[in-house]
Amino acid sequence: MSEKEFRKILVDNRKARFEFEILEVYSAGISLVGSEVKAIRAGRANLLDGFARIERGEVLLYGMHVSPLHTVGYFAHDPTRTRKLLLNRREINKLTGRVEEKGLTLVPLKLYLEKSWIKVDIGLARGKKLYDKREDIKKRETNREMERAMKR
Repeated sequence: MSEKEFRKILVDNRKARFEFEILEVYSAGISLVGSEVKAIRAGRANLLDGFARIERGEVLLYGMHVSPLHTVGYFAHDPTRTRKLLLNRREINKLTGRVEEKGLTLVPLKLYLEKSWIKVDIGLARGKKLYDKREDIKKRETNREMERAMKR
């Protein structure tokens, strides 16, 4: 079996691909507590407001919201806490150099299950201008029209 067959996408940040031009994608582990793992597997995570920063040689994920399950009670986690991303030192050094360039940021793209581990894809991204977004919408609409014409 290939590596792709073991992946099950749990949460996808579709808006990130519309708002940003993704230059590179990195796969990273994520440091979670037990109740967060259970909540993410239940699909109670949201990446829309998420972003990553490099601080003191570590990559930290901010703004990812994981709603606690009602069954955990007293031991519930903080829904918007900062989570550490697990990357190789070489990857962190490379990202540090690239993020310092003007206009580049780290954006979470998707959370997925690989075998039994929850991982996150982060993208090195540059923000799109309004006219770039309009071009994407035009391309999408023309592709839809071509597909409809081909079906007829």
